Amino acid sequence: MRSQSIRYLILPGWQGSPQEHWQSHWQRCLPNAGRVQQRDWDQPDAESWVQSLEDSILAENTPVILIAHSLGCVTVARWAARASSDVLAKVRGALLVAPADVERPACPPALQGFAPIPLQPLPFPCQLVGSDNDSAASAARALELARGWGAEAAILTDAGHINVKSGHRRWEQGFVYLYRLQRRIEQLARRRA
Repeated sequence: MRSQSIRYLILPGWQGSPQEHWQSHWQRCLPNAGRVQQRDWDQPDAESWVQSLEDSILAENTPVILIAHSLGCVTVARWAARASSDVLAKVRGALLVAPADVERPACPPALQGFAPIPLQPLPFPCQLVGSDNDSAASAARALELARGWGAEAAILTDAGHINVKSGHRRWEQGFVYLYRLQRRIEQLARRRA
C-alpha cells in the first residue's frame, strides 16, 4: 500500500500517549500520520471521543487506517456502530492494540461510561494485538473482542498493556501487525477490483 495515499490516524487511550509511547514514535516516523485529539484525556466522555474520531475522519481527503490503543479501540467500536456508510467507507482498516475491557469488575470509574462495548463486526479489516498479562483485558477477553469485531487476533506473551509502563516505547515489533493489516487491505482491494 502506498503510504502517500493513506492517512494514519492514531487514537490514544485514557490519559493520552506521552512522547515516549510507541504511538507517539509511530506518529513521528510513519508518513502522513496524525493524531485524533480529545478535549479531555483524563476524564474521557464516550460521546465526545466518538465525535472527535468522526470529525478527524471527515477532515481527511484520503482514506485512513486507524491505529488505536486501549480506550481508543473501544472508541473505534463505538464509532463504527453508529457511523454512516459514507464515513465508514473512508476507513480502510484498523490496528487495535491492547483494547481496554471497560466492562471488567476493576475498571476505573473514568472509563465505565464507554460500556457496553459494541461487539458487532467492524466493516473494514482489523488486526487486534493483545497480551496474556494485560491488566486492562485478559487474553480471553481480547480474543472475545476480536471475534465480535471480526478482527484477526494476536496475543503476545508477557507484554502487559503494550505501553510505556510495560516497556513498549518504540515497539518496532508492532509494525509487523500494521504491515500484516495493510497486506490484507491490499488483497481485499484486489479481489474487489
